[in-house]
Amino acid sequence: MIITKQNMAELAWQKMDNLIPCVVQNAQSGKALMQGFMDQAALEKTLDTKLVTFFSRSKQRLWTKGEESGNSLNLLEISADCDNDCLLALVNPVGPTCHTGAETCWFDSESPDISFISDLEQVIASRKGADPDSSYTAHLYSKGIKRIAQKVGEEGVETALAATVKDLEELKNESADLIYHLLVLLQASDLNLSDVIDVLKQRHGK
Repeated sequence: MIITKQNMAELAWQKMDNLIPCVVQNAQSGKALMQGFMDQAALEKTLDTKLVTFFSRSKQRLWTKGEESGNSLNLLEISADCDNDCLLALVNPVGPTCHTGAETCWFDSESPDISFISDLEQVIASRKGADPDSSYTAHLYSKGIKRIAQKVGEEGVETALAATVKDLEELKNESADLIYHLLVLLQASDLNLSDVIDVLKQRHGK
């Protein structure tokens, strides 16, 4: 159930003394970032401000993530599980989430492989405008979008050729080159992978 101010009363508040656990997930990478507790006031403030707000059991008050550090959690959507006794908040985080300075409070655990693409995309985006001699990515940006597009074409052909001759090691390497250069091309065009995924989602229902 997607939570709104109209249906939040349907949550199973009575199960945990008016506190419901909320897991926060990065909407881009899929990484679990942190877990906290919300009472009805915290949930209502979260929905109103679009900034994730918890009830702090140690401070006994509402606490908006980032109110001191600036590392806020910008809410995209919040939903309840099948028993209406746990929440999942999809967010775009600003800065690291964990108080240790780590991206996520589960920094010792392995992340899903697919989340590496999101990490790589952020690194690629950070190279925009950098000294062309500082990295290959910055050098590519300096050559302009036509050269980047040309590289995508070249890597696409090499990927197809590797598959044709059934060279699996080369296919893996060329596929990695293709994905990397495509991400650079998207960033150079002021787009990101989420824009492409939106198109795939639209097509999936047809």
